[in-house]
Amino acid sequence: MNELAKNAVSLVKVGEDEAGQRLDNFLLARLKGVPKSHVYKLVRAGQVRVNGARAEASRRLADGDEVRIPPVRVAARPAALPGVGPVRLAPHVVFRDEFLLVLDKPAGWAVHGGSGVARGVIEQLRQENPQARFMELAHRLDRETSGLLVIALKRRALLGLHEAFREGRTDKRYLALAAGKWTGDVRHARFSLHKYVTPTGERRVRVEAGGQAAHTVFTRLKAWPGYTMLEAQLKTGRTHQIRVHLAELGCPIAGDDKYGDFALNKILEKQGLKRMFLHAWRLSFRHPVTGQAIQLEAPLPPELQQFIDGLDQHAATL
Repeated sequence: MNELAKNAVSLVKVGEDEAGQRLDNFLLARLKGVPKSHVYKLVRAGQVRVNGARAEASRRLADGDEVRIPPVRVAARPAALPGVGPVRLAPHVVFRDEFLLVLDKPAGWAVHGGSGVARGVIEQLRQENPQARFMELAHRLDRETSGLLVIALKRRALLGLHEAFREGRTDKRYLALAAGKWTGDVRHARFSLHKYVTPTGERRVRVEAGGQAAHTVFTRLKAWPGYTMLEAQLKTGRTHQIRVHLAELGCPIAGDDKYGDFALNKILEKQGLKRMFLHAWRLSFRHPVTGQAIQLEAPLPPELQQFIDGLDQHAATL
């Protein structure tokens, strides 16, 4: 494997936007390509210093702190690893100011690297915007889910958004096509969720008593034989929450390759639906810095709209 050497000690001043950040996260943002285990080893060995003294990885940095970063060797990533290519921002930007960037993320883009993905949206954006001193995901979307993704460009914006998400002061809504027979106009799903890892190392979630409390409000928007378009409003933000709640209700998301109807998914592929039908379409919140009321929308992407158009055409012939 080729290696790129960084031969000089770096002395980095902590800025206002980085104040309050943990030392380990501060280092990982600057030592891209260095394994986490090696970064922690450098800290434990005292090779990383804050204001000339040893520091714990969990130390919170202050504005004006000076961090000594030792020389490291960065292993080049294997070329075979897939990743998000150059992010052409203009077609995907829904909102942008000096504090926030909101993208309409296409399905298939991982939001961050890992699990066989060389880099995700956040890594690609950092690479293409080296002048940006701070750039962090405010929340996450599954790789298969399209729609609104918020990226903080200032630390105070990130902290404000995290607080708003935690306290339920945001309104996140998704469009999901549920397969099967749906009953009722509005249904509240309150199933506790438990995260686990399969023997093959895949992250999954299941309904389990004693798990994390989770609440989704589903509203029926339109129905066709065998399918229902739902708006899903998240009251909590658990991993795979909408997907698992709909599967538990007996109406899994069309095209869901983890919790869906696998036999139906094969049929749907032949009919043109080659991805999961889940789209983050609306997000409302108060701007974490200016206090401005923000309401953003992202329409269904063409491949999902085309499938809906096909359902309408088929229904018209019945």
